[in-house]
Amino acid sequence: MAQVYRGGQLYGTGRPARLTPHEVRTREFDPRRRGADPDQVRDFQAQVADELSDLHRQVRMLSQENDRLKRALRDWQTMHAREGRPPQEYHTNDGS
Repeated sequence: MAQVYRGGQLYGTGRPARLTPHEVRTREFDPRRRGADPDQVRDFQAQVADELSDLHRQVRMLSQENDRLKRALRDWQTMHAREGRPPQEYHTNDGS
């Protein structure tokens, strides 16, 4: 499933928007008189963005694996439905 972002919001899916690694890396904050060290902020942003990127990759991989397993199950069910045997013939509880 392709993800479409518009203005930082996940568009047209009804799900909450995901924060992208690019948004984390490029986010700017208003300066304050006693603000944080900008170099530390950028280092932290890079670390968070890298972890976020890895999580997005894992979600994509798991989604693809889930789709593959669903197709395999559907194929298996179709194959066995064509044989016309009811499911109880496959598994019995009498220990045999």
